[in-house]
Amino acid sequence: MRIDIVSLFPSMFSGPFDDSIIRRAKDNGILDIHILNPRDFSFDRHKHVDDSPFGGGSGMVLKPEPMFRAIRFLMDTTSCERRRVILTSPDGEVFSQQKAKELAVFDQLVFICGHYEGFDARIEELADEVVSIGDYVLTGGELPTMVMVDAIARMLPGVLGSEESAPTDSFYHGLLEYPQYTRPRDYHGRVVPEVLFSGDHAKIAAWRRREALRLTFERRPDLLEKAELTEDDRALLQELKTQQKSSR
Repeated sequence: MRIDIVSLFPSMFSGPFDDSIIRRAKDNGILDIHILNPRDFSFDRHKHVDDSPFGGGSGMVLKPEPMFRAIRFLMDTTSCERRRVILTSPDGEVFSQQKAKELAVFDQLVFICGHYEGFDARIEELADEVVSIGDYVLTGGELPTMVMVDAIARMLPGVLGSEESAPTDSFYHGLLEYPQYTRPRDYHGRVVPEVLFSGDHAKIAAWRRREALRLTFERRPDLLEKAELTEDDRALLQELKTQQKSSR
């Protein structure tokens, strides 16, 4: 997958994209990441990319010309069959695991990072969709882009060390992940559940499913509204609800 990021601050990406899973994905040729600075597409010798807003107000607004020229350059110099342009903005659709799956099927993703007090509204015409990572305000779109690239990369074949890792991550199937344990078996009286040593894969899978449901019910019950649940899942959730009521 090719990823192009249009950002006024290219150096912000050097750390997060040069370590860990993203670094390995790049080294293995699974990800091809490019950073494009819209200042390079400014009309004047001072490389201005922002201006004061019409109608008055505080702060500066990103100008349309450099962004349009930058995106047109990308369209003219890359030829991926399936391409998606994403604009980061607080008023966009909230990013989710489902959105990461949807975006992972494209051959090329182009991220436009907003900054300052906002961007000229005409810049939104360049994007196929507008995406936010949550209901809070950040200085710019660089951090949201890093978050989205990391989540999307995990969906690509060959990125993770184990092909089973992604499907067991929290949110992959709409639930939080079940608890994980490793050595020692007994740490100051905190003992690992016995079922994990049974060697019975069916029992272990059932225990993990129950624990995932329990954690989701206790910590993020809102996720259960959209999760794919079996009849056994629903029966367990009813049991958990009964227990919760009786403990009050």
